[in-house]
Amino acid sequence: MDEQRKPEKALVPSLRFEGFNDPWEQRKLEEVATFGGGHTPSMADPCNYENGSIPWITSQDVKSQRLDKTTTLITDKGAAELNLYPVGSLVVVVRSGILRHTLPVAELQKPMTVNQDIRVIVPTEALSSHWLLGYLEGNSRNLLLKFGKVGTTVESINFSEMKSMGLMMPSREEQSRIGSLFAKLDSLIALHQRKHGKLKTVKQSLLEKMFPKEGEDVPEIRFEGFTEPWEQRKFGELALLRRGLTYTPNDVVDAQQGTRVLRSSNINEDRFELSSDDVFVCEDAVNIDPVQNNDILITAANGSGRLVGKRALIKGLTDSAVHGGFMLLASTEEPDFLNAAMGAEWYRRFLHMGVAGGNGALGNLDSKALRDYDLLVPNQGERKAIGALFQKLDSLIALHQRELEILKNLKKAMLEKMFV
Repeated sequence: MDEQRKPEKALVPSLRFEGFNDPWEQRKLEEVATFGGGHTPSMADPCNYENGSIPWITSQDVKSQRLDKTTTLITDKGAAELNLYPVGSLVVVVRSGILRHTLPVAELQKPMTVNQDIRVIVPTEALSSHWLLGYLEGNSRNLLLKFGKVGTTVESINFSEMKSMGLMMPSREEQSRIGSLFAKLDSLIALHQRKHGKLKTVKQSLLEKMFPKEGEDVPEIRFEGFTEPWEQRKFGELALLRRGLTYTPNDVVDAQQGTRVLRSSNINEDRFELSSDDVFVCEDAVNIDPVQNNDILITAANGSGRLVGKRALIKGLTDSAVHGGFMLLASTEEPDFLNAAMGAEWYRRFLHMGVAGGNGALGNLDSKALRDYDLLVPNQGERKAIGALFQKLDSLIALHQRELEILKNLKKAMLEKMFV
């Protein structure tokens, strides 16, 4: 690929495949595509839906760039007054709350019908569907600003105007090369998403089977050689719980001058990560011990009750940091086991009983109640084996998450460089 300097009014992108030098030409979308829509078959007539086999798209289905299945299938009767759009057609969500920030677009992988909140673009021979998908995805924000309707009850797109928008288009051959590249990238992203999702499913299944269910004193699955019943221990016997640092706005300083304060935003699902939005405070404000790698960071208070109790095992911390006043820190000699145990059923039960507030009030985790909570634990050897297993699973999940982020960032950068 060749990097080219864009002229003042660029007629070519900054990044092109070798051998393509012709300027791109402006065409209207309506010159190179036809359009369609759909509606909702009567819900009152079960014959429109029962034992249906024809995919019927709603806005809820458009969640990835390649669409191969829908939540709802309709019958031949239900589809009688609908168009069945061919493979390669693009569907655009034109009415949905998601249009506040995202323009969902997808390419059909099999023939489908649509409802009234979807519009369909059927490319002619002059237009590559893969290329157009990349164009719409890369220009999503601008398209929302230009064609989004304001002042309506539900966010929507003025598709009548969108149909006549101008496109800077390369030759059909160059479209195909660009479109194929992004199709391969999307396939790689989807592959890693599936692997990531399967690993998380395996982890959740093992958490349910390797820790005792309520009323039982042994789990369903155990490592070979371990047969003793699990014993009741208080959480406070397994970990030291500490409240975080309270500070004022006057204590906040630049990153180069202060100590990092870990907050709820440093917990992504159950994974610890540093953020560009992290707060730093002056050293004079720090009156608690710093956090350490292998401590467990816990959200103790939050305006959203569902976020209270989320936790992550701290890994990869290289600079000095403390935890904030709305956080708890659990320090333990067996971090991998305890972190895994906090993903089990007993912890969800505790959060259901031990969190007050939410629904607008500040949700609070009762640290004393957590410290005094009785849970079942195995002997040290079994704890070590369980902790090692879940540490390996978490490492694999994190690896696929990092690869996903790299691929998504690569795609974003190329979308910016390969379209005008």
